[in-house]
Amino acid sequence: MNDIDRRTILTTATIGVAALVNGGFSAVAEAQAVGDPVQAMTTRLTVNGRNHSLDLDPRTTLLDALREHLGLTGTKKGCDQGQCGACTVLVEGRRINACLSLAVMHEGDAITTIEGLGTQGDLHPLQRAFIEHDGYQCGYCTPGQIMSAAGLLDEVARGVPSHVTGDLTAAATLSDEEIRERMSGNICRCAAYPNIVAAIRDAAGAPS
Repeated sequence: MNDIDRRTILTTATIGVAALVNGGFSAVAEAQAVGDPVQAMTTRLTVNGRNHSLDLDPRTTLLDALREHLGLTGTKKGCDQGQCGACTVLVEGRRINACLSLAVMHEGDAITTIEGLGTQGDLHPLQRAFIEHDGYQCGYCTPGQIMSAAGLLDEVARGVPSHVTGDLTAAATLSDEEIRERMSGNICRCAAYPNIVAAIRDAAGAPS
């Protein structure tokens, strides 16, 4: 029997793995080339109190359904990775990143975008407060900031604690520290954070 050294074993194994990987990639490419197209699904969404029936690729994110299919472009696409918060909307009153959620997951849910929070003639208190406190500069992140703030105020009203809440048995208070922690998922590249905090405190009726 011939002796098999370590180098021979490693070389043979490497060649075998490479063949398997390349064969796997080739198989995937071939399947994509000849495979059936993804079938659209009829998806019924309730957005800002209105019912919509959309034929969507099941891989369509809620963000793209809102922007590209319903024309609700107030919800912004920033990073498209759930890191910036520009796409924040409310689903059943709770804030989510629309870029990380599929539209087909939300049949029957009540979805609220910035367009449904207030109107030009009847602004939501948060919208008024952001204007009064200059809680924006370029404005790109502002819809997500406001929607996230709306979710924040609801969380506080329900007594939901955050990571900086000191007493879990006491009523939640809206200190600057609490606001900063609860809004930490929303990035403002213009750094209007002090004004955003002031706007949220004002809208909540918290003392300045």
